[in-house]
Amino acid sequence: MAGIVDLLPCAALKKSDFNYELPPELIAQAPLAERSASRLLVVPPAPAGFAHRQVRDLPDLLNPGDLLVFNDTRVIPARLFGHKASGGRVEILIERLLGGQQARAQVGASKSPKAGSRIDLDAGGQAEVLGRDGEFYVLRFEVAEALEQWLLHAGRLPLPPYIQREPGVDDRERYQTVFAREVGAVAAPTAGLHFDEALLAALKDKGVAFGHVTLHVGAGTFQPVRVDDLSEHVMHREWLNVGAELVQQVRRTRAAGGRVIGVGTTVVRALESAMRDGELLPYAGETQIFITPGYRIASVDAMVTNFHLPESTLLMMISAFAGKDRVFEAYRAAIAEKYRFFSYGDAMLLFPQAE
Repeated sequence: MAGIVDLLPCAALKKSDFNYELPPELIAQAPLAERSASRLLVVPPAPAGFAHRQVRDLPDLLNPGDLLVFNDTRVIPARLFGHKASGGRVEILIERLLGGQQARAQVGASKSPKAGSRIDLDAGGQAEVLGRDGEFYVLRFEVAEALEQWLLHAGRLPLPPYIQREPGVDDRERYQTVFAREVGAVAAPTAGLHFDEALLAALKDKGVAFGHVTLHVGAGTFQPVRVDDLSEHVMHREWLNVGAELVQQVRRTRAAGGRVIGVGTTVVRALESAMRDGELLPYAGETQIFITPGYRIASVDAMVTNFHLPESTLLMMISAFAGKDRVFEAYRAAIAEKYRFFSYGDAMLLFPQAE
């Protein structure tokens, strides 16, 4: 199965329905010294109360036979700088590697570059503008190595725009999950950043199984929703792979009475994109799936997820899973308890709303 998974209808929902006030000091600007030391807000279905734990407590919160599903994508150093022949400065954020030294990218410049123009790269070599692909440009790189290898030393890590500092040496390791292996993302699947080898070993000892999907998080994840009527929002595309092995793991887990727990919204996006008539099937291709309240997420029984930006599609997705009122109640509790928000912040263990 391959292709593009379409958007879903989102009724009369408004972007403004998903706004909340966040004190700026709660936006985490750096990771904690230990990945699994982050706080974990446990959010069972209403009306049960919340529990304030740590991520390293997950072995106490999960059951033998549960299946944790991780996103094994690996972040590439996707930010580059250069200048046009006129001397104007250019910033490039690669959105996707296309093969053959080509990439789809966002290009920031005082004037939009035209097809055929060339960009001299600060790290050496040039990029030729081949044309447009929607809001992105298609570039061909003339560099000394295969583009993927060249980026490892020439590119800069694209930290999210709400982290108000330049990436440091430590970020190259801490902005990757410990299980990252499939190169292609420009942003980390941040819920997975909380897992370290010690926690994985403890979960394995508990009898929790692990599975993996791949979803290459694209630059579109940083783009705000620009319309208030969500039925008019055009969701960005991302490439994913849900393999046959993972599908079999999910089936065995469910058959044995275990729970499937998605680690992050990217995992849930991948799994829901692979659902057909209520059944998970292998799928490789692109997705534009846009999950909002009114849609029933059936691929997972719980989620580990970070705290998401106001009015973001990720906040809309978890509101579809756990109920918007319940999610906003949890966010108010997290703000009151001064949890750390966004990519390097704390996490939630989120259960679906009772039916």
